[in-house]
Amino acid sequence: MAVKTWTIIDKATRTQIEELVIQPADGAKSLRGCSVAQRTLHGGLSEGVSSLRVNNGRLSFDLLPTRGLGIWKAWVDGQEIGWHSPVSGPVHPQFVPFQEPSGLGWLEGFDELLVRCGIESNGAPDFDEKGRVTYPLHGRIANRPAHHVEVQLDDATGEIKVVGEVDETRFLFQKLRLRTTVTTRAGSTDLSIRDEIINLSDVPAEAQILYHVNFGVPVLDAGARFMAPVEIMMPRDKRAAEGMSSWDSYAAEEPGYSEQVYFLKLRGDSHDQSMALLRNAHGTLGVSLHFNVKQLPCFSLWKNTSALADGYVTGLEPGTNYPNPRSYEKSQDRVVKLAPKASCAFDLRMSVHADAKSVAAAEAEVQKLQAGGPAKIHDQPQAGWCKLKDQEEAKP
Repeated sequence: MAVKTWTIIDKATRTQIEELVIQPADGAKSLRGCSVAQRTLHGGLSEGVSSLRVNNGRLSFDLLPTRGLGIWKAWVDGQEIGWHSPVSGPVHPQFVPFQEPSGLGWLEGFDELLVRCGIESNGAPDFDEKGRVTYPLHGRIANRPAHHVEVQLDDATGEIKVVGEVDETRFLFQKLRLRTTVTTRAGSTDLSIRDEIINLSDVPAEAQILYHVNFGVPVLDAGARFMAPVEIMMPRDKRAAEGMSSWDSYAAEEPGYSEQVYFLKLRGDSHDQSMALLRNAHGTLGVSLHFNVKQLPCFSLWKNTSALADGYVTGLEPGTNYPNPRSYEKSQDRVVKLAPKASCAFDLRMSVHADAKSVAAAEAEVQKLQAGGPAKIHDQPQAGWCKLKDQEEAKP
């Protein structure tokens, strides 16, 4: 069977499929048990959200074309991977006041497993000299709907792909496009993302991207561990410095807990490939992220082990920069520069480790990378990495 393609959304041809179940043909042996289901959600803040559930026979996940093609939740062997936000989502962008004066409106739509931050800016809110928000928290791309989405099934490779495009444009300002390909293979516990940021303009542009990948129970529990091949690590601020003795481990729920954030530079192998792992206390369940440190040189670890009802969650966040205000990151030359009509690419793979053997293999992979050199640990924020003067509290 050749690759078969279904167009779900296409603004140019006015295509918008509300409900559809895609299953491989009877003769497609490598895709047996796989499916893709398109549906439109109704009720509450989810009214009108388009959702694509991709099922490879073992791993399934919900892609959200309405929300910048982020991933809402995933399931492996029926076990949910994600977190429980006090925000009841997925939330339609029409209900997210991300341009409100505080710059924090983005938080009213925050409940995904994987949400992209960017693509013009991706950090804490930035304000002009009159106190007006210039760049809101984590940018706009997660609240932009896709204008093109298609599904591809390939029986020769056993691959399922979702290809989509989302624009982030403003008249007289930047004109950026996110083109993404999300791929999984029949029977695997992995999904891969290939993102391209394209400058549609005839003048130069700048971009930032950060993958805010979030986990709660059961991957996150009391005694859970974060593991990565650390080259340099430091707390973002004084609050994070208070937790240095346990920065890479997690406690039980703590009502009223105030977030802690750590900035890291990770080691890569000879091909610049690196990874980060979160595993539960018993080492029986974990999730790892795999990426290229030339593409995504900055890593942030967000810890928010508050009460479950308030969002017991941690974020593993590879990015082009640290999530400081954009003006500060630009001063440190941590923006991606794009020539007219140019593009840049980013690759991220998420692997779910569903048993102790798989978790142990991922731990061994981290240790092999760490053997490239010792970690340099700073117990206080460092200039050039963290916004120290007139520091504004950066959000997750």
